[in-house]
Amino acid sequence: MKAAVVTSFTEPLQIRDVPVPVPGPGQVLVRIEVCGLCHTDIHAARGDWPIKPTLPLIPGHEGVGIIEGVGADVAQSRVGQRVAIAWLGWACGYCEFCVSGHETLCESQEMSGYTIDGAYAEYAVASSAFVVPVPAGISSFEAAPLSCAGVTTYKAVKVSGARSSDLVAVFGVGGLGHLAVQYAKIAGATVVAVDLEEAKLDLATKLGADHTVNARTSDPVAAIQALGGADAAISVAVAPVAMRQAFDSLKRGGRLVLVALPKDNALELPIFETVLKGISVIGSIVGTRLDVAEVFELHAAGRTRVIADVRRIEDVNACIDQVLSGQVPARLVFEF
Repeated sequence: MKAAVVTSFTEPLQIRDVPVPVPGPGQVLVRIEVCGLCHTDIHAARGDWPIKPTLPLIPGHEGVGIIEGVGADVAQSRVGQRVAIAWLGWACGYCEFCVSGHETLCESQEMSGYTIDGAYAEYAVASSAFVVPVPAGISSFEAAPLSCAGVTTYKAVKVSGARSSDLVAVFGVGGLGHLAVQYAKIAGATVVAVDLEEAKLDLATKLGADHTVNARTSDPVAAIQALGGADAAISVAVAPVAMRQAFDSLKRGGRLVLVALPKDNALELPIFETVLKGISVIGSIVGTRLDVAEVFELHAAGRTRVIADVRRIEDVNACIDQVLSGQVPARLVFEF
C-alpha cells in the first residue's frame, strides 16, 4: 500500500510502498478514504515536542474509511462500517481518568499517528473500540476534519463554560478556529474572532462571528477590552504571543483555554493579575469518543460547516509548507 512515512525529523516525508497491516486482537483494518492534515502531524514529523514519536512513523489522526477486516474478538458484522480514526487511538478503560469520563487523560493511551501508525496511508489498523462510526449524511471528506479539528474545538468550548450571556474570543481562525467560532455560536455566545489574515476573518464572519480583529493591524487586547472583556478566550493559534493576548483580553473571572501546543513550550503569565482577577487557565486536549459522536451529530443536523480543500498524499510535503505559510483557509484533506 502507499503511505507517507516520517523517517527523519530533519527530512521530508517519504512516499513509500509498505505492506498492508494485519489487524491483531481487538483491532480492525480500515481502508482509508480521506485523512486531514493537522498541525500536530507537522509537529510529529519534525519532532517538535518534548516526547518524540518513534520512527519510522505514518502520521495522521483525521482518517475516515471503511472497515475491511477484523482481528480476533471483533465481530465480523463490523466489516463494511464507515469509521473515523481520531487522535485517541486507545486508552486502558479502567484507570481513574477512563472511568470518570476523562479517557483523553489516560496515562497509558496510544495516539494515532504519533505513538502508533496513523492514517496517511491506504490502509490502517486501529482499535475496534476507539474508532468512531460516521453517520450517514456526513461525507467522509467533511468527517475527517471533524474527527480532530472539530472535536478539539468542541471540547474547548465545552470546558470554557461558554454561555449565551458570554463574550468568547477565538484566537486563530484556521482548521480549528473556523470550527471553534461555530461551536461558540451554538453555545449562544457572542463571538470575537482574532487572526492575522483578513481572508480568515471574513470567513469567521460568514460562519457567525459577531466581531473580528486583525491582530496584524490592530491591538486585539484593546479591541476586546473595549467590548467589555472576554468571559472566555480560546487560543488555537500556535504562537505564544497570541496566547498571552488571549489572557490579557479577559475580564475579571475570565477563563483562558489553551489548545495549541507551540514548539517552544513556554508561556509567561503574570501571577498578580491571574490571582487578583480570578482568572482560570484551562488546558483542553482533544475530546472523548462521546465528544466525537456529538460533533458528528451536530454536523449531520446541519449546525456546522467544514471548510477544507482536497489534496493528494503524494503532495504531503508541499501541503505542509502551505500550512506553515498560514495561507490555507482552513483544512487540507488528503483523498485516497
